[in-house]
Amino acid sequence: MKYDYLIVGSGLFGSVFAHEMTKKGKKCLIIEKRDTIGGNIYTEKQENINVHKYGAHIFHTSDDDIWNYVNQFIKFNRFTNSPIANYKGELYNLPFNMNTFYKLWKTKTPQEAYEMIESEKEEYKTEDPQNLEEQAINLVGPTIYEKLIKGYTEKQWGKPCDQLPSFIIKRLPVRFTYDNNYFNDLYQGIPFNGYTELIEKLTDGIDIKLNTNYFDDKQKWDEIADKVLFTGMIDEYYDYCYGELEYRGLNFESETLDIPNYQGNAVINYTEAQIPYTRIIEHKHFENSESDKTIITREYPKTWTKGEEAYYPVNDDKNSQLYAKYKDLADKEDKIIFGGRLGMYKYMNMDEVIKEALNLAEAQ
Repeated sequence: MKYDYLIVGSGLFGSVFAHEMTKKGKKCLIIEKRDTIGGNIYTEKQENINVHKYGAHIFHTSDDDIWNYVNQFIKFNRFTNSPIANYKGELYNLPFNMNTFYKLWKTKTPQEAYEMIESEKEEYKTEDPQNLEEQAINLVGPTIYEKLIKGYTEKQWGKPCDQLPSFIIKRLPVRFTYDNNYFNDLYQGIPFNGYTELIEKLTDGIDIKLNTNYFDDKQKWDEIADKVLFTGMIDEYYDYCYGELEYRGLNFESETLDIPNYQGNAVINYTEAQIPYTRIIEHKHFENSESDKTIITREYPKTWTKGEEAYYPVNDDKNSQLYAKYKDLADKEDKIIFGGRLGMYKYMNMDEVIKEALNLAEAQ
């Protein structure tokens, strides 16, 4: 059977694109190398709890059109992302706000907190910050940096902060209010029945083949459709002809516990370098799930190596220059289209992924 579009990858980008092209009367086939749909937003119900199998995904946007788009398929709860930071057993509210400052310095008014931060910044100010460490201290001072940024960031990126580019932290949210809501977006929530239902609704009526690796028979898959949307790693598609782009990998260690509540919050970040994981997710708190048990997941960032699952790109200067070479190849393609975080080598939130997919579909 001949298709108009072959979509490689059933994640959010591929599923939105397939849905929109199907609405246009095009015949689409999605192939997915995993045995589940949805890519990294796949959720699976266990113990009456929707488990985010590949890391926590919290939908947030200020775009009315994107919010209305997803709500035509599923309903969202009122979850508000209010993570906690654990530094050597001390708990701090994130993002940095009056609750955080009171815990750090016992400051009780915005003016007291502001003056404390400014005095620290002034003492350690660097006129032209050359790395992430200098940039972060310029923004919030050494106390917040040492306790709540340094260890977490070094684990996340696998490099010392003084070896990371300053642009990774262009700004840091500092709020002089008692507001623990991490996001500033107008809309925020988690689907009542998990993200898998969103993918199921988007791909309803569309042919899908699971456990199917595009590269195992690339010629066959290329011939089955007029055009191919590839949402995997762009450097892998071109057989790493210019060299490997850098990605970060993740390991997930999940555990079912015979207690109803483990940590009292959906996300707790562990900001000291000595603890190898960056955070613990307690899935039931995303939806206030009723269960006598609870499921937690520890998240371990790691250096990506070829053949492993890539989770997000490392958009520093070196990798951006290398990606530009692959992008030049992609721009010359007539049949192949690239999309998603890995295909476009761009870190995007879910609302940005959806918008990019909708724009691409509109342009076809």
